Amino acid sequence: MTHKSRVTALRLLFRKQRLTGLIIPRQDEFQGEYVAAYAERLRWLTGFAGSWGMAILTLNKGAIFVDGRYTIQVRQQVDTKLFTPHHLVDEPPATWIAENLKKGDILGYDPWLLTADQAERFAAACTKVGAKLQPVASNPIDAVWEDQPKRPTASLSVQPLQFAGQSVADKLAMISKLLAKAGADATVLTQPDSVAWAFNIRGHDVPYTPVVLAYAILKKKGKAELFIDKAKLPEDVQAHLKKSVTVRKPAEFESSLKALGKSAVQIDGNWAPAKIKLALAKAKIINAIDLCILPKARKNKTEQEGARAAHRRDGVAMSRFLCWLEEAAPQGGLTEWSVAEKLEQFRKDTGMLLDLSFDSIAGAGPNAAIPHYHVNPDDCLPLNINEIFLIDSGGQYQDGTTDITRTVIVGEPTEEMRDRFTRVLKGMIDVSRIRFPKGTCGSQIDVLARQSLWAAGLDYDHGTGHGVGSYLSVHEGPARINKSDRIPLEPGMILSNEPGFYKQNEFGIRIENLLLIHEAKAIDGGERPMLGFETLTLCPIERRLIDTKLLTRDELHWLDTYHARVLKEVGDHLSGDELTWLRKACAPFN
Repeated sequence: MTHKSRVTALRLLFRKQRLTGLIIPRQDEFQGEYVAAYAERLRWLTGFAGSWGMAILTLNKGAIFVDGRYTIQVRQQVDTKLFTPHHLVDEPPATWIAENLKKGDILGYDPWLLTADQAERFAAACTKVGAKLQPVASNPIDAVWEDQPKRPTASLSVQPLQFAGQSVADKLAMISKLLAKAGADATVLTQPDSVAWAFNIRGHDVPYTPVVLAYAILKKKGKAELFIDKAKLPEDVQAHLKKSVTVRKPAEFESSLKALGKSAVQIDGNWAPAKIKLALAKAKIINAIDLCILPKARKNKTEQEGARAAHRRDGVAMSRFLCWLEEAAPQGGLTEWSVAEKLEQFRKDTGMLLDLSFDSIAGAGPNAAIPHYHVNPDDCLPLNINEIFLIDSGGQYQDGTTDITRTVIVGEPTEEMRDRFTRVLKGMIDVSRIRFPKGTCGSQIDVLARQSLWAAGLDYDHGTGHGVGSYLSVHEGPARINKSDRIPLEPGMILSNEPGFYKQNEFGIRIENLLLIHEAKAIDGGERPMLGFETLTLCPIERRLIDTKLLTRDELHWLDTYHARVLKEVGDHLSGDELTWLRKACAPFN
């Protein structure tokens, strides 16, 4: 079926079901960024392959909403005659609903795929114009998607204490205390990484992210309940869960929610499917942040040491890769796809890679200007002389999750390239070396990454940093570094630091390291306790793109100190030509 025929088939079903249209989010029932093949409904209908988006299809109109990462990509992948692209912030779905629906219209939605908060917001937009937001009993797309893949059946595995650093019993006891403090009898876990973290288990149902596609109910008193097919639980996982957890069938989840009756139940409306709130109609709902999110984000000492080990290992793979790339690229014959495959092989050579942490972004020339460019073997660019190449990648190791971006030049850069790269580098350095008072939010730090670009009238249309899990999601909440984030940064959190610059159709630049927040040394004469960042990522930064005249003495000192550390910690694991290359790549500027 073509995308046009799929739209036609869906509209025929709308008429049969007396619907005016349907909301089609990118998310699955667990609101995950990465979803199993069966849940790629937005991609199946529109062709859009980004990690976040939403479409609304009515009997006579179609719209698709994306954020700043995908404004170029959406027009490349989607037939704009079927779906008109809109910017998520400037033209949000709720506004579109209020402007395009009329009195008597019925807009359908799958209550498992929209969060409770989203459903309330879209319902209010419908009410404004006399329309109605109506949950559907089953998703209309599933009815017309004839070859829809089956749901995954991969087995779970235990995340042992040597990597988790805290037992299941201790985690559940902590959550029980949090429930008591909140005046709640139970909480419902709907985010897969929260379920995985709480029970020290990992799953293999979705690409790149070892989460568990399951729901859980945690109670102030009594055993936790995990709703998952027992066939996915090997004997060691069953034994691991037995003491603290009752395993129930997924089909029992809705009835178990209803059985909570008039209890006080905490849910996170930002993430919990609307269906859960509907099932808890008799309960006293306490809408608050998922109780696992903050403890999970505050990595314990074991997880911090695991992250350091994972990044040393990943730094060795990256350095070997960059050494190879510097020699091979000028000779020609390389493509975005072949280079991404080569990097994956270097990571596999560590003997400890379990998966990539996301689909590698390998952009050559103009494709580097697409922040979340998706490369495929049938339609990719070669690496050309005198062009920039950007590689954003990461690995999943049992002791940690990595995420790194390096931008390199094949041949010689232009002065514009060097200027833009150095301005991005200045922002990355300024964030890396800042000390800040406890209680500071990511939005207060974000400006540091942009100030050198702003001085030249430049900017980038994505956040500066996101949280990273411990052998979990590479994009982890709640804290971020962006223009609007209000979550205080806390010790133990791991954040990316990735400013960028993108010149459409010509080149793109991004430099990314991961940072661990820690208690910082007090400032002489200071009055407030301070926090700082420890850089976890260990990999040289492309020196041929650096204009040292734009760097301050302090920035140059940071860069030299960083490269000296890379040479020491990574160089111990290299030899021969690779070690020679690393020494040259890490040579001091001063």
